Amino acid sequence: MAKLQRIFTFLFLLSVVGALPVLDLDSDDDAIDLSDLGEAIFGNPDSETTGVLVDAHDEQSPQNPEELGTYYEGDILIPLSYREERSNGSRNGILAQSYRWPAAIVPYEIKGPFTTQELGNINHAFKEYHTKTCVRFKPRTNEKDYISIGSGKSGCWSSIGRLGGRQEVNLQSPNCLRTYGTPIHELMHALGFFHEQNRHERDTYVKVMSDNIKPDMMANFEKASARTQSAFGVDYDYASVMHYSSTSFTRNGQPTLKALRAGSAASQMGQRKGFSAGDVRKINAMYKCAM
Repeated sequence: MAKLQRIFTFLFLLSVVGALPVLDLDSDDDAIDLSDLGEAIFGNPDSETTGVLVDAHDEQSPQNPEELGTYYEGDILIPLSYREERSNGSRNGILAQSYRWPAAIVPYEIKGPFTTQELGNINHAFKEYHTKTCVRFKPRTNEKDYISIGSGKSGCWSSIGRLGGRQEVNLQSPNCLRTYGTPIHELMHALGFFHEQNRHERDTYVKVMSDNIKPDMMANFEKASARTQSAFGVDYDYASVMHYSSTSFTRNGQPTLKALRAGSAASQMGQRKGFSAGDVRKINAMYKCAM
């Protein structure tokens, strides 16, 4: 009799569990569309050109170190090794989209090596997120999806959003870590954000000075699609930490981006002193923060 009761109890519990909703962490609402980026987003960490340029970067330069890369828009990269590990030989489909981080929690590991000052700038970047948004970076324990922060001689770069598994954020020492602004920028990519100057409506706000751009870097100024990228109701933001400098990818030292609207914000293009108010609003909107 006791055995029969245990069987009925087990069957009852099984029916209850089966009736519970399945938690789908990768829902369409959390998807970030990468389809417009195509093959250009894939590549290998580049030490021969990007690493050398970033290593030689002058602290006083008006350009930011993440603008020196040979990657998509300078600093967006999904290593080919990542795609090969997860695609079973297929070139298409698996990375047409990435996702937001569940509950706005981003597990991380720090591989380095970094100096004490550089670690301080990474932690300062984390603190800015923790103070102004609901996003939380937490040391990884056994989470499957996480970012790994390294210092390889391949520049400053990140992928876009949560890809799944281990994904890299590279901050080449020392020039990607002179301040905490570049870590904030690369971590915003990892959260799912693109560059401000590539917004679909940017021609109303900046003029692209094509004659001053390195010919092989023109693709970095292509506009995004309104279909695939959202600004969450935030107006174009010259002061965004995701906006490139006015001389990004210049071939002659002359401006490549010219602000079309006067004002103090226009003079802040390319700033890496921290979030703009618009950056904070976008992050809190994407991650549904009750701030």
